[in-house]
Amino acid sequence: MSSRRSAEARPDHKVVVVVRGELRLTAGKAAVQVAHAAVLLARRAEAAAPKEFETWWAGGQRKVALEVPTLRELEELERRARAEGIPTVWVEDAGFTEVPPGTRTCLGLGPAPDSRLDPITGRLPLL
Repeated sequence: MSSRRSAEARPDHKVVVVVRGELRLTAGKAAVQVAHAAVLLARRAEAAAPKEFETWWAGGQRKVALEVPTLRELEELERRARAEGIPTVWVEDAGFTEVPPGTRTCLGLGPAPDSRLDPITGRLPLL
């Protein structure tokens, strides 16, 4: 697989990772949690939804990092995404640095078309 975009690929698929703002993670910690979510989503999609994965991959593997204030809001996003058939993944921290073990730090969604993700996450602020 090449990370080079194919000439006919349209970048209309993305991965969205939403971070839990109330945790007040450092920039580095948040970046690593977002990376965990992106890797988990990619691996799952490659195995379970190869067509969605290939479309996302060929389109440049777009990723967007957003934020919500609370865990409750993340849980609501997960419910909405699952109801629409969008893949989700939780990142739970190992607890070695900033938060206790098992803390849910972020929620990953996708890869999926913009048209399916934007109604769920489009109003959220960038991380």
